[in-house]
Amino acid sequence: MGRGDLSDEEWARLEPHLPTNHGRGGRWQCHRRVINGILFRQRTGLPWQDLPLCFGSWKTVHDRHRRWSADGTWEKILRAVQTYADAEGRIDWSMVSVDSTTCRAHQHAAGAPTRAPKTQGQRKSPARHRSDEALGRSRGGLTSKIHLAGEGGLRPLGFVITPGQWGDAPQMIPVLEEIRVPRQAGGRPRTRPGHVGGDKAYSSRSNRRHLRRRQIKHTIPEPRDQRANRRRRGSQGGRPAAFDKKIYRRRNEVERTINRLKNFRAVATRFDKRAYIFHGTVTVAAIRLWLRPQ
Repeated sequence: MGRGDLSDEEWARLEPHLPTNHGRGGRWQCHRRVINGILFRQRTGLPWQDLPLCFGSWKTVHDRHRRWSADGTWEKILRAVQTYADAEGRIDWSMVSVDSTTCRAHQHAAGAPTRAPKTQGQRKSPARHRSDEALGRSRGGLTSKIHLAGEGGLRPLGFVITPGQWGDAPQMIPVLEEIRVPRQAGGRPRTRPGHVGGDKAYSSRSNRRHLRRRQIKHTIPEPRDQRANRRRRGSQGGRPAAFDKKIYRRRNEVERTINRLKNFRAVATRFDKRAYIFHGTVTVAAIRLWLRPQ
């Protein structure tokens, strides 16, 4: 077993949720070797064509990653791994923090065809396809942004990928809607944390109204201009937002989660042309974090 490959314990937890062969002449060959090849590319960020021969054909590894990113297989595996962690009590629901990080896009990530891609074997487009391919121009060049919700164990519960110049506040609700952890005993998945934390970028009336409607406590500091505008309106401006400094200190957990995600070089720098493939790349990194012992 090489450095960074799946251990026997991790493979035993992952194997039951992988696609299986149906009918004669199965198409899937050695899932474990292919996934180790995908993880090797995640850690190093090297081109697919330079993948070591010990992982088999680079095209097989690349095509399986692309296929599973398009049909949602990676997301199903992530939900299954989170279900195990929740059943074992390893998810800290007491505090979920939201933050974002910008990923510089390599020059090879640009130039995707304008025609929408198709899922292999189907006529529909991938579920995570974006017409803008989640690429935006900023002062530093082409960038993408990962909006993330992380729990206290330094692992991501949900994330959204947008162009790099998009703001944080409008993405808070979509990120929280990505939190869906199924229950082993059945029933509706768990979606509501006990507390939500965020920095000043997430302070808006719509976000606070959404959290109050869902009966979720929150700690989000109010920017100086919003505070002055509220005071200027007098009684019509409403009450000041509650703020707990002690709870707000835990917001560093999501920043540390982002640092752990960016240890994967294929996440820190985007090399994938298509947005749905980059979404799959981030999902694989999240799965790897959930499989590691706490």
